[in-house]
Amino acid sequence: MVIEKICCLGAGYVGGPTCSVIALKCPNIKVTVCDKSEERIRQWNSEKLPIYEPGLDDVVRQCRGRNLFFSTDIVNSIQEADLIFISVNTPTKTIGNGKGRAADLKFVEGAARMIADIATSNKIVVEKSTVPVKAAEIIMKILRANTGPGVQYQILSNPEFLAEGTAIVDLVEAERVLIGGEDTPEGQRAIQELCWVYEHWIPAKNIIKTNTWSSELSKLAANAFLAQRISSINSLSAVCEGTGADVSEVARAIGRDSRIGPKFLEASIGFGGSCFQKDILNLIYLCESLHLPEVAAYWQQVVNLNEYQKTRFTRKVIEALFNTVSDKKIAILGFSFKKNTGDTRESPAICVSSTLLDEGAKLHIYDPKVEYEQIMYELTNPYATSDPEKVKRNVEIHDSAYSAVAGAHAIVLCTEWDEFKELDYKRIYDVMMKPAYMFDGRKILDHDKLLSIGFHVQTIGKKLGRASSIRAQGSQTMP
Repeated sequence: MVIEKICCLGAGYVGGPTCSVIALKCPNIKVTVCDKSEERIRQWNSEKLPIYEPGLDDVVRQCRGRNLFFSTDIVNSIQEADLIFISVNTPTKTIGNGKGRAADLKFVEGAARMIADIATSNKIVVEKSTVPVKAAEIIMKILRANTGPGVQYQILSNPEFLAEGTAIVDLVEAERVLIGGEDTPEGQRAIQELCWVYEHWIPAKNIIKTNTWSSELSKLAANAFLAQRISSINSLSAVCEGTGADVSEVARAIGRDSRIGPKFLEASIGFGGSCFQKDILNLIYLCESLHLPEVAAYWQQVVNLNEYQKTRFTRKVIEALFNTVSDKKIAILGFSFKKNTGDTRESPAICVSSTLLDEGAKLHIYDPKVEYEQIMYELTNPYATSDPEKVKRNVEIHDSAYSAVAGAHAIVLCTEWDEFKELDYKRIYDVMMKPAYMFDGRKILDHDKLLSIGFHVQTIGKKLGRASSIRAQGSQTMP
């Protein structure tokens, strides 16, 4: 088989960018991204894409209508495809067995049944969604049990390793592509077919071939290890605050060790996003299912430390504001889980905001890419509050940072957007209530400058001097 047509089921954060880059790099392959949501497909075919990702707009504009198509015609797309990516959502279960840990595979199962019902020719079916180990086996059982004679399938695991905010670079300049399949002649041929697609732009030496289960587990393991590093440095940030050490200096020192390296050693308010917590919880459930309680407890602690960091930071905000934030205006700068994305899934800002709202604060929120509706959804859904109307009364969304901070008692910086580094903080200080507090949850601001202006500043992993003493020192050095 020569891959001429690719279909992707799911037009989300994985399917959309991945298939757009494949279309860009493989101009002779027709790539169709399908979704049941007519609104989502309409957005992919419009000038405003449904997700924000640097560089994605340019790729889509180059390819859309040429060899890249976004469609709700799932039937024809599956029938004509040689290779089908399954890129549907795999959320953590909220009910039933494995609640709060196991991945909910209902969308994966639904995609497999759809393929079985529609396909009339041989297909290579590729797991792109993050799935638990042995998910490929489930897909194969469904396909073989529901497909007519003469149709054969090969199931591959090809997990994505994209970081939101750099997804296009991660795809174009991939450090590695991982493909897992069955150790049979047919399975190995299917692996080679998918390798051929990636080898249009990825060096063959960067493509790793494994068995299916190693590939599935490697995805969970990669995110678990990255999250573990974040929780490790965040745990040390608490020690730094108690001892007078500077967590940035500690991170720089240990990062110079080639065995450790400097990446993912930035202490912060905590990790978020669609993958880290979900994948660790999935790994914990797998360990419990395999009767490995000690291993499960080890990985559970990574999640526990992340939750501790968020609550510890929020507690510092409340304590600094004389142990009450009731009826106080607090400006939240940043709501996405990291810069350069509009994704709010598991964003630390949600936990911080919800806790402050529970304490009676009035929040004024600004994020350059997160829409009003998304912020309100995150703060008013049943998992966040039992009183959505109260939240609506106490939350105001702004279209600029300067508007959000006017009259505020404190600023809580939750996302490391570059524009927050460039704000005129003297102008901001002048319009705030006094004493004016700054809580830098991402360690991106010039704290000495803020202190000299007059702010009371707190950050992660570092003790800071008082604003009054900084100003006094400055005046003594003046002629």
